[in-house]
Formats: sequence, C-alpha cells, structure tokens
Amino acid sequence: MADISTEQSYGIMTEIPGVARNYKDRVFRMVFKEKKALLALYNAMNGTVYEDEEELTVTTLENAIYMEMKNDVSFVLYDQLLLYEHQSTKNPNIPLRNLFYVSDVYSALTREDFLYGGISVKIPEPKFVVFYNGVESMEEREVLKLSGLYQKTSEHAALELETVVLNINIGYNRELMERCKELHDYAEFVGRVRENLKSNNPLLYAVNEAVEYCIRNDILAEFLKKNRSEVIKVSIYEYDAEKVQRQFREQWKQMGLDEGRQEGRAEGRAEGRAEGRAEGRQTGIEISAHILQLSRQGKTVKEIVEATGENIEVVRMLLGE
Repeated sequence: MADISTEQSYGIMTEIPGVARNYKDRVFRMVFKEKKALLALYNAMNGTVYEDEEELTVTTLENAIYMEMKNDVSFVLYDQLLLYEHQSTKNPNIPLRNLFYVSDVYSALTREDFLYGGISVKIPEPKFVVFYNGVESMEEREVLKLSGLYQKTSEHAALELETVVLNINIGYNRELMERCKELHDYAEFVGRVRENLKSNNPLLYAVNEAVEYCIRNDILAEFLKKNRSEVIKVSIYEYDAEKVQRQFREQWKQMGLDEGRQEGRAEGRAEGRAEGRAEGRQTGIEISAHILQLSRQGKTVKEIVEATGENIEVVRMLLGE
C-alpha cells in the first residue's frame, strides 16, 4: 500500500474533468481540517484519548465537491479510513456518493501496489459519518444504507455501505457535543446565525452578529478571529445556497416529484442560483465581496457606505472595525 506516513502522500489524488477550481470550503471543513480539532472530534466519537496529531493522515480528495463546496474531511488513523462530512439538507444518496469517494481514496492508497498478484493488499477499514444540522427534523442518529438505493434488494446484498448520520443541532447528541468543544461551538455558531435570521435580519448582518457574539463568548473565538472575513463570506454563500435548495424542494414537492429526483435537481441548481441571481439583484456574498474589494482599494468606511448603500454598522462589522 502507498506510504501513509505523511499528509503529502495524498495531495490532489484524482482529476475530475470539468470541475471548476473556484470551489469554496464550508465553515465545518474550515474548522475540522485542522488536525488538532479533527483528532478531538475523533476522540469524542470513539471514546479514545489520542494526543499525537501526527498519527493522523489527511486523505481528503481536493477535487471532491458538493454544490461547488468542499464539505468533507477524510483521514487515516490507526488502520481506519474515516470520512466525516457535513450536511445542512437531508440526502438519501450519501451512501452512493461515499462509495464513489472511497473508491478514489483506495485507488490512491494502493497506487504503488500490485493488485493482480498472490499477496493480499491490506487497506484501512472505512467508516462514514455525516454531521447534520439542517432545519428539517431528524432523530439523533440515523443509518443510511447503500442497499436502500437498490432498485431491487436481495436478502444479502453483495455490496453494502453504511453511513451514520448524526444530528448536531443544539439539544441533540449532548454527550458527543460535551466531549468535543469544537463541534459544540460550531453548532452554537450555526444556531446563532439562524436565530438572527428568524428576526428577518439581512443575511450579512445575521452572520456578522453571530461572529461577534461567538468571539465575545469564547465560542470558536480564536478560529473566528483568525478567519473572520473568510468565515463571513463562506457562511453567506452557504446560507444562500441552502435557502435556494429548500425553495427548489418545495416547488418540486408541490409538483409531485419524488424525493430522489428532488434531491438531485435541487443540488444541481442551488449552487448556480446562490452564486448568480437575476440581473440587478445582489446576493449577500456579492455584497460582502464588493465591500472587501473597496476596502482593499483603500476606500474609507464612509466611502464604502456611499458606494454600496449598506448600513455603516454592517460595513464596520464585516471589516472588523
């Protein structure tokens, strides 16, 4: 099997034709692509107390995307291959996506091995976990099976893949959240944004206020201070895409389309709608990008307010003033 002693062993493992390079991280991935946070999450999930971050080898496929956003973290630790993924919408097709994903990872891991000889090639055991924090109701824990997608299922499917889905909204899986501060704090941040949106606050304001609140209350404080601008931009992008996807779902539900067709079409179109709306209408991500661009050009807060028509407090919060 290919050397798994260093993170560099993986890099860009698979080129996928037609995939754009300007995809974005989600906040979840921004938090947990740091080895310290990722190891803390693993320990919380498995009741372990591992401390050496260097034993963890990141195997994330840099070209594997969902709605033009990187929302997964894949890694090898002590003979296990783990894929942790965040989802804000329910998706019954996750086991199939994971099958494609793990196939690419195994291809990379064994690229130096001879698979047609008489010696067994050992591979790490895969485990798939989705952390769900959408607005649709869900139990604390669900298990999605690849066999559930078969057109016809036999008693013993020749190929099975199970994905555990954990609800990480506030109030769910309390023990897990207590064992991993990073996961708890991430859920708190998301919850704060949603509370702000319930009051009909503009998206840009809702995200900015959530960042300010979390920093003041030691919730992902250091992470948010370090990555403030990027978190704001990514969060606005996420919520734009999530909102559009829910709208598509509702439209197709009214039209009587089945769940699987809704899922595929919603995911395929939400990204495009979130990035570019009708002419003359700016999304939150476009507004924030414009503000940051003007700031880099040396414009004062007053000049930016005049140029964009945004509230001065919103501009100041976005710029961290």
